[in-house]
Amino acid sequence: MKTLIYSISILFLTFCSAISVKAQAQIDLESGLVFTGYNDVRIPGNLGTLFSLKTDLIPKTEIFYRIRLNYTIKSRHTLSLLYAPLETKSEGSVTNDIFFEGVVFPANTELVGTFKFNSYRLTYRYDIVQKPRFEFGLGFTAKIRDAKIALSSPGLISEKTNVGFVPIINFRLLWKVDDKFGLLLDGDALAAPQGRAEDILIAATYKPSDNFGIRLGYRILEGGADNDEVYNFALFHYASVGISYTFKNKTKSK
Repeated sequence: MKTLIYSISILFLTFCSAISVKAQAQIDLESGLVFTGYNDVRIPGNLGTLFSLKTDLIPKTEIFYRIRLNYTIKSRHTLSLLYAPLETKSEGSVTNDIFFEGVVFPANTELVGTFKFNSYRLTYRYDIVQKPRFEFGLGFTAKIRDAKIALSSPGLISEKTNVGFVPIINFRLLWKVDDKFGLLLDGDALAAPQGRAEDILIAATYKPSDNFGIRLGYRILEGGADNDEVYNFALFHYASVGISYTFKNKTKSK
């Protein structure tokens, strides 16, 4: 996985360095707290025991972070790379046996559940509307998910891992109240018969200068799948703080 992300990053930077038009690069960092809304699991999806990593086992509030690199060409075309790791742990016991990925966990034993959903995304977006106080863009995101759900107790452990590709629709809407303050709605979302995925941020934005941007908002991450192999639907709430720095320059082809 690390080799794949490194290769994508090299291709991304190589492409950006070859563009012979007015362009600008941006680095965006986001952090805060993430809370579990619900997280229902049954593995295998057709034979396992349904349990919750929210109500049956009690989750911990976690600190999260995200890193995004943006490259905007001719002010309307934006390419971006996102690394968004997520891992939560839940602890407790239940009054019934749990059959999970080939292992039976006896009732009334201390259990630890681990939920990992790391996301790597390459996005292209085109700004359809660009006005002094309003911007709106649509695009496409190619997402690679690196997921794991694990359950353990003293002497027992079982886990289900999955690495896969998911295509998603990307959107961004920015309303500028004035030259410094604004309201941002940004995210990736798609629903299909195989499952659904939504990662959406609503935030108040502030620009102390042309290069720096600050935002404070709420992010929702929700989705899952229902098939014979896996049943899992999860919702996470994020209290989010972000900061961005834009490198305003011109690149020329060599």
